Amino acid sequence: MTDLRSLRQFVAVAEDLHFGRAAQRLHMTQPPLTQAIQKLEQSLGVPLLARTSRTVALTPAGAALLPQARALLAQAEGLGPLVRAAASGSRGELKLGFVSTVGYGDFPRWLRGFRERYPDISLSLREATLDVQLPDFASGELDAGFIIHAPGACPPGFERLSIASEAMVLAVSTAQAEAALPCLTAEQVLALPLVIFPRAIAPTLFDAVLGFYQAQGRQPRIVQEAIQMQTIVNLVSAGIGAAWVPASVQAFGRAGVAYKAVQALAPTCETSLIWRRDCAPTVQRFVEHIAGQIAPSTGV
Repeated sequence: MTDLRSLRQFVAVAEDLHFGRAAQRLHMTQPPLTQAIQKLEQSLGVPLLARTSRTVALTPAGAALLPQARALLAQAEGLGPLVRAAASGSRGELKLGFVSTVGYGDFPRWLRGFRERYPDISLSLREATLDVQLPDFASGELDAGFIIHAPGACPPGFERLSIASEAMVLAVSTAQAEAALPCLTAEQVLALPLVIFPRAIAPTLFDAVLGFYQAQGRQPRIVQEAIQMQTIVNLVSAGIGAAWVPASVQAFGRAGVAYKAVQALAPTCETSLIWRRDCAPTVQRFVEHIAGQIAPSTGV
């Protein structure tokens, strides 16, 4: 096996083409350097240097080895910074899941800032609801994820950073009379057919919406389920029914849809970033970055 010390000694002699000067450069005497080069040649089975009493020259084998030896030494010198960067979390991989609703807020700006701050972290994104994220966490396919849920609720076994809390509003078709009203009463809401996400993808939020109807002594008239919030709003535009959506979804200005506040105690929702306690350093860097972005407005 050729070690790095032997390669470093060979490079010094090959660059100076003089054993004496190379020995001074390496802070050693000439005889041990000569012996080291001879041992390297023996291990490789070829002469690397052509020597006379006055000159030293590279053989074809030595000329072929020199650029490779330089590259190996450069790679070895880069190992320290590389592993230190990985240990600190400034280099590596981050697999991130997110629900579609987070995209209506500052999510794009947060990602852009993180990429600029940590260019050596490979960021892999996957749009996924909670029911998909949880198995992916268990299998190692996700390191962190943005989820939407009822205020304060969080899957057990996870750390959580609250990103935003907001009221939910009712999306209604502009073809309905309710679209012309400044806000809706509980009775007006209860009369509308409902488009909603399946309980499996956000169980605590589904239960919070259901609780609004139960508080009025009623059950919602669910006419359609859909997973993506954009799909839900499109179904509202088509006149299928009304839908409870986070207030931030109003940024999705779909033609044929009006967003209405509700006079009664409307459901609220929370968006959080979740991760495992025994996470990689890259996850900690991401959490710190997001916390720093939301701190001015949330006091985190």
